[in-house]
Amino acid sequence: MRSIDYFDRGHDLDPQRTALIDVASGESFSFAESKAKTEQIAAALSRHGFANQQPLAIFAPNSAMAMILLLACWRANGQWIPVNTRNATDANAQYLDYVGCEWMIYDSSLAADVETIRALCPKLTHLICMDDLDEFIGDTTAADFVPPELDAFGNLEDLVGIIPTGGTTGPSKGAMITNLGWGTMIETSADAMSGRTVDPVALVSAPITHAAGPVALSTMSFGATQVILPGFDAEKVLGSIGTYRISHMYLPPTALYSLLASPDVDRTNTSSLRIFILVGSPVSPEKLRLAVDKFGPCLCQSYGQVECPMVITWLPPEIVAAAAAGDHPERLASCGKPSRSIKVELMDDDGNFVADGAPGEIVVRGPLVSKGYFGKPAETAEIRTHGWHHTGDVARRDADGFLYIVDRKKDMVVSGGFNVFTTEVEAAITELSEVRECAVIGIPDEKWGEAVHAIVVADGLDERTIIAHAKQKLGSVKAPKSVQFVAAIPRTAAGKMDKKSLRIEHWGENARMVN
Repeated sequence: MRSIDYFDRGHDLDPQRTALIDVASGESFSFAESKAKTEQIAAALSRHGFANQQPLAIFAPNSAMAMILLLACWRANGQWIPVNTRNATDANAQYLDYVGCEWMIYDSSLAADVETIRALCPKLTHLICMDDLDEFIGDTTAADFVPPELDAFGNLEDLVGIIPTGGTTGPSKGAMITNLGWGTMIETSADAMSGRTVDPVALVSAPITHAAGPVALSTMSFGATQVILPGFDAEKVLGSIGTYRISHMYLPPTALYSLLASPDVDRTNTSSLRIFILVGSPVSPEKLRLAVDKFGPCLCQSYGQVECPMVITWLPPEIVAAAAAGDHPERLASCGKPSRSIKVELMDDDGNFVADGAPGEIVVRGPLVSKGYFGKPAETAEIRTHGWHHTGDVARRDADGFLYIVDRKKDMVVSGGFNVFTTEVEAAITELSEVRECAVIGIPDEKWGEAVHAIVVADGLDERTIIAHAKQKLGSVKAPKSVQFVAAIPRTAAGKMDKKSLRIEHWGENARMVN
């Protein structure tokens, strides 16, 4: 089905149910009101010349209206171009120019950035401020909306969006996501998350422009109310859980750590939580165990990437809770088993599958895989060798089929001829309760080629204690040879640890950053 069909499925369950609650503005919209608004906006877009399958950028912080605009884009069968408010303005302009975007709807708080983008992106000729949306709509009504021409399959090859990759190794590439891939993701994730309460209420605090957008659509497909915060704030998230009886929530692991460190966590009633999904990067097993103690048996994980979104693997809350209680505790470090929608294998550099227990690159095959990179056939071919999509992530598989991500291929440190997976070192260091965050990289070393170096955010620890703990857990080869204490670890616009900037401090602008 098309992306908008999944919202309509939720609407049809109960049109009068509240669909959106905007905590900042106090506004709320039922499913019926939301649907009518998306039809009105889609009709206005068409009236002003927006064409079927044309790219449409949405540049706004989280809000109920930002969610409605996203749904309206899909209602008009547009290609969603997410614009991250945390990105550098030049990077956003570069991406918009790359995908040939002519239309953008933006929040007035970003007007200065839009002027800069306009100057850098001459193709961007249709700009609509959200404050002027009523004027843009004029006398257009929902009844004026004419659905685009559809085939019996739901236009499976039409693009839902051109979604930017992280861009940590260079400018973002645009992953072309089809209705087939997006629908596969929505159905797989909704199947895993639904049926756990008769009153599903989901919290949206991570950026809609990132994983929070598809997670919200997944939960809306089974009728969940979306409670929308303008951004992540630990105390406001905890307050919203209690106030709105949140049942479903998505956050990246770093936000989970902030919740665990908040003084409000022990004062918050979180008994309503049924699904607390962690997506975006590996989570510290010790922090995950603590989270189960604090929030109950609701913690779960999925693994995916922009090119194959969100649900390559799934680790359900039942498995996480059992592991936290001591039944296969090693599974707290797992990202789960392959979902029912994708074929997953581990492969060496020569295209051979590896045995259980051995590290190999995660390769996948199935409808979840994106169409490729927009305008980049060579880069697309590079990640599609041997008849598989190559994720760039390295994992091990145990005898029961659980996958354990050990690193990005580019993040692996080769020290004295030994491969050291940085996530394994990070997991060991974050077992120390005083450690709030840790990033591990390789730095130049005359003797070993590369030495393991840890960048740590912690209270009351010294370098010797951290190195000794890591040696006890991992041995001397994998333990860091040096530790740097910082107030905060730099992050990309997507909220991931920016290891590229951390490496530059030690390697300069050396493109290889290896010895």
